[in-house]
Amino acid sequence: MNELPNNPDQSQAPGTAPAPGLPKADQAGAPPRAPGRSLFQTLQQPLPLAVVALAVLLAVQTISSHSRINSLRRDMASSLQKGNAVNAETAALARDVSDQSKELQVKVGVLESRQSEAQSQQLALEQLYQDLSKNRDEWALSEIEQVLSTASQQLQLAGNVQGALIALQNADRSLSRSDTPQFLVIRRAIAGDIERLKATPAVDMAGVALRLDNVIAQVDELPMVSSEQPLLPAAPVRGSRKAEAASAKAADTGALSFGERFTQTWRNWSQDMWDDVRQLIRVRSVDTPEALMLSPGESYFVRENLKLRLLNARLALLSRNEATFRDDLGTAQETLLKYFDTRARATQQAQAALRQVQANNLQIEMPTLANSLNAVRNYKAKQ
Repeated sequence: MNELPNNPDQSQAPGTAPAPGLPKADQAGAPPRAPGRSLFQTLQQPLPLAVVALAVLLAVQTISSHSRINSLRRDMASSLQKGNAVNAETAALARDVSDQSKELQVKVGVLESRQSEAQSQQLALEQLYQDLSKNRDEWALSEIEQVLSTASQQLQLAGNVQGALIALQNADRSLSRSDTPQFLVIRRAIAGDIERLKATPAVDMAGVALRLDNVIAQVDELPMVSSEQPLLPAAPVRGSRKAEAASAKAADTGALSFGERFTQTWRNWSQDMWDDVRQLIRVRSVDTPEALMLSPGESYFVRENLKLRLLNARLALLSRNEATFRDDLGTAQETLLKYFDTRARATQQAQAALRQVQANNLQIEMPTLANSLNAVRNYKAKQ
């Protein structure tokens, strides 16, 4: 700071303007004060007093400013230290965050690669499932087509209505397990064929075939006209038997007389003798004399021919050949009438069985499975 001048008279430098408020004598170069004036007197002047006060204020202000500046420096230093610590912590956190971010980026990259792999695997699985589903549907349709074709052939050739119904029901059951909506057209066609088959009049083919098999099995046991001991028709109840029944009834009511017993015994004895005599001589009327002249070998061929006729009739039955079926059965009936003993009970049973077989009507128009087969083939053609 500038120090105040010791000599108040030298406060003005030479060549400067006189200070305002001073006496003109002083401004004009008044003679200097006497050297014996004290400092107290000097300070009693207004200007020095103001200068001193200003100096004191400046000193106080300077001291206060210095103290404040020092305080601010200390605060700034502590703040800087705190800021440096915070910056260090922030830098450490930033490094940690950066490291974590890098780790997260690596993990995200791994997850993205795995997600892409999972998506590719999912697409591959979906494609594989579609291929398998398509192949499964194709296999199922091929199997159904084969089953329906076989059932249609059996239906037309042998009239196997039950077999065709089973085939259609199995095909519909197989299609019902699939969730493909396009199969509804095929199932609708199959349902229509099932209804038509159920409405078809049923012929007991198995029962007719069994009757023919029974007759074929009895051919070797049927008596022939040319056999050595042809069977006789059932004899009526003889008089001796009637007499025995009457005598038994009379014995229950009371004792017979001697004459009645003798008469009854004579009748029984004579009847038995007459039966024995009748067995010695037999008289038979035959329409075809050549049937009596058959040798054992010819009889064997007659039986085998009858069997063949019946077997042909059975085949015609299974193939629903009405004309051949009735022709073979008529020939078999003629053979029975011509070469076999029609008075025997076995022959009569065979003839009755053949008549029951002939009563069946084979002229039934069988429905076809064309609708179901066409629906399956059209669906396969669109794939």
